[in-house]
Amino acid sequence: MDVDQIRRLEPKLAKFLDLFHDCFDRKDTRAHLGVYVRGQLSDLPEKSVEPIALDADVAPRTLQEFLSQHRWQEDHLRDRLQQLVAGEHKGPHTVGIFDETSDPKKGDKTPGVQKQWCGRLGKTENCIVTVHLSFAREDFHCLLDGELYLPESWDADRDRCLEAGIPDSVTYRPKWRIALELYDRAIGNGLRFDWLTFDEGYGSKPELHRELMTRQQLYVAEVPRSFTGWLDPPRVITRPYHRNRRGRGRKTPRLASGSPSARRVDELLNDPRLRDQPWQRFRVKDGEKGPMVWECKKVMLTVKGADGLPGATLHLLVARNVLDPGELKFFVSNAPPQTSVETLLLVAFSRWRVERCFEDQKSEIGLDQYEGRRYLGLKRHLMLSAVSYLFLARVRQEERGEKPRADRLPIAHRDGGRSRLLGFVICPNPEEVTGESGKEDHMVATPQRGSSQKPRKADTTEAESAGHQAFRAETLSVGFKLAL
Repeated sequence: MDVDQIRRLEPKLAKFLDLFHDCFDRKDTRAHLGVYVRGQLSDLPEKSVEPIALDADVAPRTLQEFLSQHRWQEDHLRDRLQQLVAGEHKGPHTVGIFDETSDPKKGDKTPGVQKQWCGRLGKTENCIVTVHLSFAREDFHCLLDGELYLPESWDADRDRCLEAGIPDSVTYRPKWRIALELYDRAIGNGLRFDWLTFDEGYGSKPELHRELMTRQQLYVAEVPRSFTGWLDPPRVITRPYHRNRRGRGRKTPRLASGSPSARRVDELLNDPRLRDQPWQRFRVKDGEKGPMVWECKKVMLTVKGADGLPGATLHLLVARNVLDPGELKFFVSNAPPQTSVETLLLVAFSRWRVERCFEDQKSEIGLDQYEGRRYLGLKRHLMLSAVSYLFLARVRQEERGEKPRADRLPIAHRDGGRSRLLGFVICPNPEEVTGESGKEDHMVATPQRGSSQKPRKADTTEAESAGHQAFRAETLSVGFKLAL
């Protein structure tokens, strides 16, 4: 991006921020929106309130009050952001992704802070956890919403919550319940998702599966190895049974006598229907160290319901890392029975999009640099960070034009366009995976499609294999202050 392009960003940003003008009743309060967003987009090494304020010649206390005390409609700002995404990115192949992120904190005053699992550090540490919903379609992705996870210890101490400005309406809820609230809110703002996907932390919760099926939302969920079900659903008895017509009869409905117990999904690998099924090999995407190639098997699984009886029948997808066969992933989906393995795997491996959002927002925008002690300030910081990132995503699309896609992922052959979402490619032969460099990798269509197309060499030069960093190289680190 040249200097002229950088300078053109300022009027674009001003026009973009005008879309949120009615979220602020006062002109002076509205002006702080530009200060905060410009600070997040700048090349400041630290992007907490104080350095942003000092760089803009604003009193730090004033900007702190903008976040935590001034009256403006942060919920309306969030709704506006979601409505913009819904209006500008309509179309097929939309994926919503649930995920959480954690940020280490010192002390005990930050809302929701306590010793808990910190994924960022890979250990239990003093941190806060926020749950998010992201949106992905083709080469566009962004965060739509985020909410603080309030631990039970905080909920039990309402005086502590009062001190942090946490309203009584914010209580302990399981993370899956928070994610579902974010989903319902996005649907209310006009967003529609062809698919949802989430990791096993959410996929292990049967209640989430039931709630999404009640909402008729298709999903692909990673599940833990301990997830249970039957390949052949057992017979269920519904008629009453009384021995000698005395006493209480057996409860109904119930499993028929002698029915097999539900089995863990990892144990089902020994069943002939999975054991004897050949692995299908797929190249999921290009990573920094070369192609990511997984091989899969699929069967239909009847899951065990909360009452111990057979519940919904779902796809069970078993995926194995070709370069590390000990790495297995299990996914289930409520998609129609005829849905292909390609489609399910495509959705299942789209979670990297939300991880990219987290990484970019933390490294470039300052998502993890909130230092306040008030819940309202944290809530507003999450939403303003999403606004800043949405602007960058829009600029990225405008400036790229007809350039190669930002993640530099190849598009699969003969799939009707489905693979534009991830750059999903069938890779049936082991010798086509070269490991770390990926420079001799080839891509061919799946044999089941009967394609006569010859394999073609993937463009996996060093620049291309690191191409998903283009967002940062072309848009994030543009030295935004040069435009001011």
